[in-house]
Amino acid sequence: MTYTKYSASGNDFVIFHTFIKKDYSQEAISLCNRTEGIGADGLIVLVPNDQADFEWLFYNNDGSDASMCGNGTRACAHYAYTNGLATSTMQFKTGAGLIKSVVEDNIVQTQLTAPIIMKEEFQELGFTWYQVDTGVPHLVTIVDDLEKYDHDLCAKMRYKYNTNVNFAKIEDGSIKVRTYERGIEGETLACGTGMAACFLRAHNLNLVKDKTFVYPKSNEELTLSLVDNCIYFKGAVKKVFITSS
Repeated sequence: MTYTKYSASGNDFVIFHTFIKKDYSQEAISLCNRTEGIGADGLIVLVPNDQADFEWLFYNNDGSDASMCGNGTRACAHYAYTNGLATSTMQFKTGAGLIKSVVEDNIVQTQLTAPIIMKEEFQELGFTWYQVDTGVPHLVTIVDDLEKYDHDLCAKMRYKYNTNVNFAKIEDGSIKVRTYERGIEGETLACGTGMAACFLRAHNLNLVKDKTFVYPKSNEELTLSLVDNCIYFKGAVKKVFITSS
């Protein structure tokens, strides 16, 4: 097997393609192990699909599967294009539905699935929350200081609502985000669907324009846009290395 490691805004993934569709959760646990494996936030396996260019199987590093991962879609699209599995404009099947991506050099733009509002504004643990599914469920709170991010508080909200948890700050028309991800069970350097959820919340509150820059903890710059009620997510990806076993 040949494995490729990608980084997308600080999220890292092990990716490979195969004709065999099966459960790769144990492979995810071993390959994503940062001490004894390659080390990554998640495993992406590309398999054939009759209705799209391909289908992905996505696993968090604890072996749990996820319907969507925004940064993962961009890494996956670049991998598919560079390995001849799709043209630069492609669509592929995920657990959240069909995803459309466009690759241009190392920049990849993904059209995310239509967001679903799960719970309107509510108060809990001293913060105002908003819950939305942007491929996977997210809680969002907008704060004036990102140092208010609290691991234990995020863990409580994550397990109560079975969702990712995001703290967002609006600064000069852009958004800075910190995210606690389920499946990782801690803060990650970036979460694409989390940034999309924060962008949607800020846009609904008229705090940002239809197109804005978003910065996750990795501080890489990404562009989020809203066009005809569709969220587009754009940024650079990096192929870290290729290895075989």
